[in-house]
This record gives sequence, structure tokens and C-alpha cells, in this order.
Amino acid sequence: MHPNTLLDALLDEAGVSHAGLAAHVNRAGRARGLALRYEHTAVARWLKGQRPRGQVPDLICEVLAARLHRAVTLDDIGLGVSGGAAAVVAGSPLSAFVERATALWRSDEQQRPHILGVQAVTGTPAVMPVWEWENPPEDSDVSRDGRTRVSTADIAMLGAARAHYEQMYRKTGGVATRQRIVGFLNAETAPLLRGAYGDSLGRQLHRATGGLVAVAGICAYDSDALGLAQRYFHQALRLAKASGDRGLGAYVVALLVNQSLFMGEYRQAVAFAEAALRSAGERITPALAADLSAMQAKAYAHLGDGAAALAGIRRAEAEAERIRPGHEPAETGYVQPGLVNVQVAEALLSLGDLPAAREHARAAVETPAHDRGRVHRLAMLCQIELRQGEADAAARTAVEMTERARGMESQRLRDRLRLVREHLLASDCRDARQAAELIDGALRVPL
Repeated sequence: MHPNTLLDALLDEAGVSHAGLAAHVNRAGRARGLALRYEHTAVARWLKGQRPRGQVPDLICEVLAARLHRAVTLDDIGLGVSGGAAAVVAGSPLSAFVERATALWRSDEQQRPHILGVQAVTGTPAVMPVWEWENPPEDSDVSRDGRTRVSTADIAMLGAARAHYEQMYRKTGGVATRQRIVGFLNAETAPLLRGAYGDSLGRQLHRATGGLVAVAGICAYDSDALGLAQRYFHQALRLAKASGDRGLGAYVVALLVNQSLFMGEYRQAVAFAEAALRSAGERITPALAADLSAMQAKAYAHLGDGAAALAGIRRAEAEAERIRPGHEPAETGYVQPGLVNVQVAEALLSLGDLPAAREHARAAVETPAHDRGRVHRLAMLCQIELRQGEADAAARTAVEMTERARGMESQRLRDRLRLVREHLLASDCRDARQAAELIDGALRVPL
């Protein structure tokens, strides 16, 4: 059984408790001559995916329609014949997608175990959202008639919120930021998506929401909730399609490429990056093209295809030269000077070219960056220095890395710290062992 997130979302919108719905259904049943005795436990089973018997689905529609002052169908409550709650989000009609998306946000905020523990999908289920973003049909009209009238000021607020939470993530990590942004999605963004807007403003709304949802996915990924992160990325991709902005979609696919690399799905990473580069076409910016090409190079290096990896490195470096500050959208601001260098360093390290890898890692470290990015750059340089047998230099790099990471709540940064610690302990150098002890102290503080 699949959780009925559509019914869950409508109950929340209508302000009806489990016991309240049961009582209303019993009362509506009596009006039809039915002797029903449902309690809150029955509603809980329906939300877990059990289908109510007989006329009860119609009664639920009747009850919710009266509360919401609009028609409610079986499809709206996840009990239609066409798949209901099990339908794939990315292929759903836009209005049904909005209900599923907002239901996920609410379940995340409430820390529902079935959402927090969801596993990341691979193979066809992972590929389909990207394929559906890339291919027709497009959304011909995204307008909606709801209670709240959406304005351009609302769109500006969502953009400001995305920038705010992105900066918070960079400074404090995804663990600390995630609940804040999910709370904002529920309190501020969901009512706007369900609001009233024309097609043009609606596309702006879906674009702004897509950028915000992508940051929520980044925070989930940084919290080690990989399946949940993937769902957020798939949502952001669907929102990007509704917005008509191919560049935003390519940015979201880049996030999926990064996650694929982390999961060891290297061929999927190559295919996703190629899809983003191909589909965005002229809408892709130099910064995003550079990052996608660099990640492709890393994937090819892990697959042992040196020629393809080097070709990707050359493309990434050429695109990086074309980046013009002030001419990139807000979402690609993460492609700061030095990022391509550290990506290239990782690819070269996988290929076994330590001198070239160190040259790029050193260039990345010497380029100004926010603290989070600097931690990753220092970790890469430390790893290369250890591989080259320069334990003293690696120890100094590790100390700076650990100091920079203080105050950040991030599982991904902890992964880097643990990896560096293991490599330091394998060294016979006293300074390296002391640096490992410093990392131990930082890791003892729970997130």
C-alpha cells in the first residue's frame, strides 16, 4: 500500500481531524440510510493506503467539498481508478502534483517516519522524472483559481526566501536549515500554489517555488536523507517544467547529477548531465555548463574512461573562462571561482594524476570562497597531500579545514572530516595524528 498523501493534504487544508472526518462520514451515511460507525482509527488506515468500502469514498468527497466550498472528486482524494496516491508525481496533472508536493512538505515538517526513511530510487524510477522534464507534453496553461490572489510581491518574497535559506545553508549546514525552509514551504508557499493566478504570473510562481524546493532538497541531501532529497529534486524539476524555464530545469538536473555521483551511480550521472546540457541548449549559462561538464569528467574518471574524463575537464575549463559575474541566475551562484578547480582535482585524483590534481586543488584553496566551500576544497587538498606523502602539509591543511567546519551542521561535511581523519591516522606523522584528534573532537559534538 502507498500512503494516501492527497487525502492527507485535503484533510489538512479543510482543518478536519481524523475523528472529525469519521464523524462527518457517519453523519453523511445516515442521510443515505447507512449505519456507519467509523472512528479515527479507520481514517488512519485510509491514510496509510487502505481503500474505504462501498459508498464511503463518495461520502468523503461530499464531506470535504462542503468544508472546502468546491467540488472534490475521487481523484482529488487519491481514490480514483487511475492510480490515486501511487501515481508518479512528475507525470501527474499539475493541480494533483501540487497537492502531492504540499503533502510531502507537511509530512516532512511533521517528521513522519515513512517520509524521513524513504529510500532513494535508482534505474527507471530515477530516470523517468528527468525524461519527462526533457520531453513533451509541456504545460499549455498553469493558471489556477483559488482563494488567495497571488501578486508579484509574493514572487519576490519567495525569491528572497530562497536566497536567505541558501545563505543559511552555506553558513550553518543543511541539518540546521532544513526544518526552517520546510516550515516556510508549508506556511507561505503552499497557500500561494493553491491560490489564484493567471498563466504568466503562474509560471513565475512555479519558477520561484522550484528554486526554493531545490534548496530544500539540498538541505535534505546534506542531512543524509537521500530518498527525501531525491523527491524534492524531482518536485523542483516538475516545477521548472511548469515554469517553462529550461535553465532552471538544467540546474535541478545538476543537483541530481551530484547526488548520483555520491551514490556511485556514475553512468546515471553521465546521462543526466548530458540530458541537462542537451535540453537547456542556449538557455544554459557558462557556470552551469562548467559544473555539469566537470561532474561528467568525475563520473568518467570513476568509470575508468580517461579520454572522456579529460575531454570533460577541457570543456569545464573552457566554460569557466566564459563566466561573467552578474550575468548568471541566482541558482548558479554556487559556481564560484575555484569550484571547477576542485571538481577537476577530484577527477584527476581518480585518474591517478597527483601532480595535476594538487595544482588544481591548490588553486581552488587560494581562491576566496564561503566557509562551506572552503572546507571541501581543503579536504581535497589534504587528501592529495597525504597521497603524495606530505603528511606535515596535510596536517596543517586538516587543522584549517576542521576550524572552518566549526558551527556547521552537515552530514556531508562530516563525511569529508571522517575520510580525512582515516587518512591522517594511516600516517606515522605526529602532527597528522594530532590533526586527527582535533577532528575527533569536532565529530563528538552531536548534530
